[in-house]
Amino acid sequence: MKDELFPVALLAGGRGTRLGAMTESAPKSLVEAGGEPFIAHQLRLLRSRGVEKVVVCLGHLGESVRAAAGSGSAFGLRLEYSFDGRRPLGTAGAVKKALRRLGDEFFVMYGDSYLPCNFGEVRAAYRRSGSPALMTVFRNDGLWGRSNVAYDNGRIRAYDKESPSADMRHIDYGLGVFHRDVFRFVPRGRFFDLAVLYRTLIERGELAAHEVGERFYEVGSPAGLAAFREFLSGAVHGTKESS
Repeated sequence: MKDELFPVALLAGGRGTRLGAMTESAPKSLVEAGGEPFIAHQLRLLRSRGVEKVVVCLGHLGESVRAAAGSGSAFGLRLEYSFDGRRPLGTAGAVKKALRRLGDEFFVMYGDSYLPCNFGEVRAAYRRSGSPALMTVFRNDGLWGRSNVAYDNGRIRAYDKESPSADMRHIDYGLGVFHRDVFRFVPRGRFFDLAVLYRTLIERGELAAHEVGERFYEVGSPAGLAAFREFLSGAVHGTKESS
């Protein structure tokens, strides 16, 4: 029997305010990069890593994302969609609403991130850990965004996106693995951030970690978008986009 990789919850409901006028009439997922909407690059990457199903969690201008990506067949994927509704639910709240589409275990990935890591290795690390959740981390040293994770000896000691401490050398890479049971800590129908859930799991000793070595790209800021476009330009001139 084929061992299908976990589905991915793709969190694409944010407003993208740091991108200014670019996201006034279109969500971050549809920002142009390399002549295509950003989500096209994400979906091809996910398929190249062995993912077969993606549940896109949407809010701001979400219908335009569904219109652009459709069923996912153009990318060799099965796409489903989950909408926040009248009020934003936050990153963890959006996943909670999508649980019935995700099954018992799944990846969670941010909608503005391009993560060229090995998803199979991440899943294997999650299974070895015996924990109900796992965060991927990257040794960032403040280079591509503020480092926000204190990590050593394979363990996350602290995580703080808002007020990181000086001993934080790693960063939340943007790819998590979860068992659905941990979302019992997330109130239904209310705004709740994934960072709060991660901190709850750290306090309970229920969050494993896996360090990856491939740098991440993001399009949530003008500088990040420019760096990703530069990366794509290099890919066009001889390096595979998903390598």
